[in-house]
Amino acid sequence: MRTYNNIQRWCTVGLLSTVLIASSCKKSFLDVPPQGQQPAVQFWQTEADAIKAVNSIYANLRSYNNVAFPALVIESVGADEADKGSTPTDATFWNLYDTFTVTSTEGSLQAFWTGQYQNIELCNQVLDNVPGITMDAALKTRILAEAKFVRAYSYFRLVRAYGDVPLRLTIPKDATEYNIPRATKAAVYAQIELDLTDAAAALPQSYGSADLGRATKGAALGMHAKVAMYQKKWADVLTYTNQVLGLGYSLYPDFEQSFRYNHENNAESVFEIQAEILQGNAGASNSQFSQVQGVAGVTGGGWGFNSPSAVLAAAFETGDPRRDATIIFRGETTPEGDVIPTTTPNERYNQKSYVPFSQFVSGFNEGAQQNIRVLRFSDVLLMNAEAANETGNTALALNSLNKVRARARGANAGILADVNTTDQTALRSAIYKERQVELAMENDRYFDVIRQGRGAEVFGVKGWKANKNEVWPVPQTEIDLSGGLLTQNTGY
Repeated sequence: MRTYNNIQRWCTVGLLSTVLIASSCKKSFLDVPPQGQQPAVQFWQTEADAIKAVNSIYANLRSYNNVAFPALVIESVGADEADKGSTPTDATFWNLYDTFTVTSTEGSLQAFWTGQYQNIELCNQVLDNVPGITMDAALKTRILAEAKFVRAYSYFRLVRAYGDVPLRLTIPKDATEYNIPRATKAAVYAQIELDLTDAAAALPQSYGSADLGRATKGAALGMHAKVAMYQKKWADVLTYTNQVLGLGYSLYPDFEQSFRYNHENNAESVFEIQAEILQGNAGASNSQFSQVQGVAGVTGGGWGFNSPSAVLAAAFETGDPRRDATIIFRGETTPEGDVIPTTTPNERYNQKSYVPFSQFVSGFNEGAQQNIRVLRFSDVLLMNAEAANETGNTALALNSLNKVRARARGANAGILADVNTTDQTALRSAIYKERQVELAMENDRYFDVIRQGRGAEVFGVKGWKANKNEVWPVPQTEIDLSGGLLTQNTGY
């Protein structure tokens, strides 16, 4: 089965090459010089090997399959908030996801699947090999917890996208262990929760500047809350989010600036995928997250894909500053002073992935230094509000919801008035709406609507069908190479 055969070979031979793309001039835990590959037989001997191995996990998180086209078609464009973007004839396969006509042979299904299992295999290598290394015990515990966090995050992305998926928790010992069947969603979620429980117990609350960006206790608890939310375990969501609320996070005062490169890893950041430009090492500066979504047709912009939709532009309340902080409109001047030509192919671009054009460095991908925000404190507050409402704690629900609105409102008392309804149904709708506008273009809207049971209501006009489009098709290549052991999702 190629998922495991190919990835096993890639990870054994390429782990050190992956370490090499984990470079950063600001985050020294990612700062390693270019060098030749270290043979696998010499690896897994020292504490330094353990550190290199866990760093390779973080490096792979910003790979193309994890943050560019495959991730955006699987996690974003199916939602009502995003259109394909670019020009009508460019990468037309995006339309298959936007109209829910994709079939199991479309290549991005395989690419996203492969990207997540590459992450998982790197994590499994750490979890299988680091325990046998003689090294500092506290550091070993932390490294294992980091690997469990990323493995849980990758399985969460898989189970949302495909439903039942193969559950690989160790490195295959021989060819007989490569081909395994799909595990049930319940089993996958149970393992995700186990990994996140272990991670939260071992990870530190914060790091020094040299390790800024590694997974923390707050990241594990916040991710656990989201995983519990998808299973409607509302008491657990409340427990985990309340714990995160006590860890010192806060909402960054300026919503628009919170997404800029100069303010990455701020007090609102619970977990970000780290990216950086390292002069003289373009291969290490490999993120295309900003590039593929940037303003098309301008130097320092990008390709113009994953364009915010007219539906999203109309979703914000009058005067909500998050609208202009989320969407770059054709013809506008950004807060950073970039003039957006009226001749660009698209009316709208994703401002959350935007890097000011003046920060473009020739020879590197546009916006390669932009971190990818995975989990923000505002999301934790909104999960807390939703769980509190579902468990009958209206006062807490309103308090958490209105904190998010107050940050967006800022000093302008004339907009975004506090929500004050005590009706559970009305408050639920208000929380759903707040998630739509607060977390827009952050790859949550599509799966949010589905887990809320509103897929047909919201996406039906685009062709979404119940009992089919809750998940994407399993890549046909995986089914073929498994000899039929893997089965296809219903309707595909």
